[in-house]
Amino acid sequence: MNIPIEYLESLKRRGIHLGLGPISRLLERMGNPQNQYKTILIGGTNGKGSTSAILASILVKEGMNVGLYTSPHLCDFRERIRINGHMIDKDSLDDLIDRVRVSATEDVTYFEYSTAMAFLYFYLCKVDIAVVEVGMGGRLDATNLVSPELSIITNVSLEHQQYLGPDLKTIAQEKGGIIKEGGVCVTADKKKNVISTLEDICLKKGAVFYRIGRDMRIRRSSLGSFTYYGINKCYKNLKLSLPGSHQVGNAALALAAIDILAQKGVVDIGDASVKEGLGDVRWDGRLETIYSKPRIVVDGAHNPAGIATLGKFLANEIDYKRLILIFGVLRDKNCAGMLKIIAPLADHLILTRPKEERASMPEEIFPFISKRGNCVEIIEDSQEAIERACSMAGEGDLVCVTGSLYLVGEIKKQIAHGADPIF
Repeated sequence: MNIPIEYLESLKRRGIHLGLGPISRLLERMGNPQNQYKTILIGGTNGKGSTSAILASILVKEGMNVGLYTSPHLCDFRERIRINGHMIDKDSLDDLIDRVRVSATEDVTYFEYSTAMAFLYFYLCKVDIAVVEVGMGGRLDATNLVSPELSIITNVSLEHQQYLGPDLKTIAQEKGGIIKEGGVCVTADKKKNVISTLEDICLKKGAVFYRIGRDMRIRRSSLGSFTYYGINKCYKNLKLSLPGSHQVGNAALALAAIDILAQKGVVDIGDASVKEGLGDVRWDGRLETIYSKPRIVVDGAHNPAGIATLGKFLANEIDYKRLILIFGVLRDKNCAGMLKIIAPLADHLILTRPKEERASMPEEIFPFISKRGNCVEIIEDSQEAIERACSMAGEGDLVCVTGSLYLVGEIKKQIAHGADPIF
């Protein structure tokens, strides 16, 4: 196998491995490139990708050379590794795969290999700072080998219980593993058991603990703007380009990070950079409109908490006559919990299957909503599902695709490759 990207794809067969042994030894053989620049580490259940994108956008506007590492990708692996908003180019990606392969003398997973590539690329590009999104959990995630200026934990909900533990407290402990000795942690979570768990971790590690809503506050105006009141900074009359009122909470976390960086003397971001960064940020696959007639909105919500946020958006923040919902999910997700929230909003529901080995068959999902009767149909092929939805949609109707980032990526590719969503 000579083509680098094919080699990288082959690593998916190794599955998921939570543990820092192999990746720490790989990075050591590479000279620990992740220690050569400043980092911010962002974990949590939902919103960590959006928070990362917002923060990186602000830092770029200040003129810094900024790396951004996120996962998973939607359409192209290169989305995961960015410098100043630009995806890594294909030649550099191939070169990186080959470079890391020289040092990979023991088995590492697809995600571990990808993380090593990102850390090396940021070093080679001489970034000033890298914004790094945690993959799964935190304590044993490959990204947790950085020494961040601060750790952000957006929120904690039940997810990946087979890997992270059976209850909220255990999962919070895993996610709190990104808090460093003598470090700084900020969260937007409000759940008492999550807060107490993170507070305990910070106390044991001598870390400073900040909370949105206590130490930093957001005040929304009736005109759609908001003001941030922080520990040292106050930013007024801000507007965010990302759709969905919940994104203001993610913006608050990004602004808290800016606030803390200034307090630590790392960088003092100007008001103009903050406003431009918030106004220009993009984050694909989250409440993203990818076609106008009919209107097609895709959202990568893949757990009940994320689906609940999507449900609030559909109920309160967007107008439509009928909702045609396309839903596909991976087998390790809480499908029943997700459908309980979102299915009642749909006038017509199409169950489909992402082209992913771990995806649930529509027939496995159907029993959760079989009582809906004639307004539910099964179309396993996602391209046929979007064709069917668009053929049904009339003037003013909305087609929404959700349940999996893998499904969202497939639909985005299909729309991008055709002049018309009916194909």
